[in-house]
Order: sequence, then structure tokens, then C-alpha cells
Amino acid sequence: MKREETYLSLADRIRSLKEKGRFSEAEEEIEKELKKNPDQPFLKMSLADLYLRQDRLAQARIMVEEVLAQDPQHPQALTVLGDLFLRQNSPKEALECFRQALAREPRDYLVLKSARALKEMKRFAEALEELEKVLVVKPKSFPFLKEKGLLLCKMKRFDQGLEVFERAKELSPQDPFVQKQILLLRSRTRPRDQVLKEFQRVVSMDSKKDDPQMHGLLAQKLKDAGQVREAAAEYRVASSLDPRNLFFLKQEGFCHNRDKNYEEALRCLGEALRRDPADYVVRNTLEKIYSTRGEMKKFLHLLEEILREHPEQKPILGTVRRIRKKMEKEGNEE
Repeated sequence: MKREETYLSLADRIRSLKEKGRFSEAEEEIEKELKKNPDQPFLKMSLADLYLRQDRLAQARIMVEEVLAQDPQHPQALTVLGDLFLRQNSPKEALECFRQALAREPRDYLVLKSARALKEMKRFAEALEELEKVLVVKPKSFPFLKEKGLLLCKMKRFDQGLEVFERAKELSPQDPFVQKQILLLRSRTRPRDQVLKEFQRVVSMDSKKDDPQMHGLLAQKLKDAGQVREAAAEYRVASSLDPRNLFFLKQEGFCHNRDKNYEEALRCLGEALRRDPADYVVRNTLEKIYSTRGEMKKFLHLLEEILREHPEQKPILGTVRRIRKKMEKEGNEE
């Protein structure tokens, strides 16, 4: 009983440190306990989750496999493995993990993760059915309402999506993501210039100037209007306010690319690929830029560095082999 209370107390401390972004302190706490109890699954899964939050995917996978070797149906390990698969753009495998975990331990958050995996597979109707399983019992579940709103927008059912986000706002009026989605959906039928001016006004307000979601939304509208240089600047502000949100960093890089500011595009997209090596769109864009600049050796060096950190990334290995083969052929022809 005493040990169980210790782990509950530890779990609270670790959760608090993670939420505050104090990852090194959380890691120290976990590793200290692991020295005392090296085979404790809870500790290993806490560490795996921490690695995942820091994009240390290979280390997270090692922790997961150690636990699954002892218990192949361990729900936490299966959940983290599913999260890893999602990060690696493998939603089918992620869904299988979440469903196995759900069979062992029926929890709402596993239903939510299953719905997200189905969404990534573009099986929208099935994803909606998953969400409704919980919403029919808990109609005020905020995370499920947010996910339903996003899903309805993916299905082009924008009016219904707006209605759901407005219900979510009633539950959490200050949630920046929900506020952003409502503004975005309400602006769909209004003139572009009018919408752009409105968003610029909102972002300049004291209450919104430090809101990364609002800066990201303004950046999106600027990009849609063809003002890619201005959009890149707004995405940079959003990224500085929320450094863990890779979407902003990637979009800044894409804007720089469209503006032919290749140095900045390489900086942004190179960092993004290091942190999310499964993103093939970022990888392909980088390859085009390096090829345009005649710097494929630099691209190869970048991929090899990433591969050393993420040896599980088979697509990167395939790209490395293809580029090496091509460079060898060109060298022989010379």
C-alpha cells in the first residue's frame, strides 16, 4: 500500500513537471526511482512518455519494448507505442495498438486516440462513430467536442463543426484553439481583405498579442492571400510563443520556400525534420531545395545525422541509399 501511494505521489510530481515543460527535472525524478526499482513498468512508461514529448523516439521505443517483452498486452506500453506509430505516420499500426489497449483497459482517452488514428487514415465516418460512443454518455466532454469539431471540418461539414466548437467554448471560454477555430469558421464566407484586417486587429489586442494560436491564424490568412513573407514572420512569432508546436515551424519554412528565401527555409525545415523525421512532406521539400542549390552532399549529411538519432526511420534510410547511389553514378560518369 505504501509503495502504491509513493507511485501516485511520484506520478503527480512528474505530471506537474511535464505540464510545466521541466523535462530534465522530470527525467531525474524517474531515473532516481528506476535505480531503486529497475523493472517497474510505470516508471519505464513515464520515461517513455517523457522521451516522446521531447521527440526522442528511439529511446521511447526501447522503453516500450522492454515493458512489452514482460507483458505483451500492457495497456500503457501499447498506448505509447500507438503514439509512436502516429508520430511516424503509421496510423493503421497505431489504431491496432490503441484497440488492444482498450480491450485490456477501457478508458475514454483510448477511444479518443483511436478516433484520431482513424482520422489520419481518412476513415472519417468511423472516427465520428468512435467519438459519439463517449459523447452520447458524456455530452460535455471538452476533448471529445474539440476532436468532433475538427473531424466535421475535415468532412466539409463546416456549419456543424462551428456549432460543436461553440458548445466547446461554453465549457472552456478561454481555450485559444477553440477560439481560433470559431474565428476561422465564421470568416469563411466573408471577404478576404475584411477578414485579414479583423485578424490583424485581434492579434494587436493586449489579450491576444501573446497567443500563438491567433498569430498562427493570422499567418494562415496572410499565406492564403499570397503574402508569404508576412506570413513567415507571423509563423515565427507563433513558434517563439509555442516552441513545441512544430506546425508553426514547418509552415514558416514552407513560406520561406515559396518566397525563395532558401537559407531560412533550410533552417526551419531542417530543424523540423530532426524533430519529426517521419514527415515526408518536409523531407521532400528539403530535397528539392538542396537539389536546386546543388548541395545534395549537405542534404545527405543531414539525413545521415538524423538516421543516427532515429535508426527506425526506414524511409530516410531508403532516401540515403538512393542519393548515395545517384552520387556514385554521377561520380563514375565524370
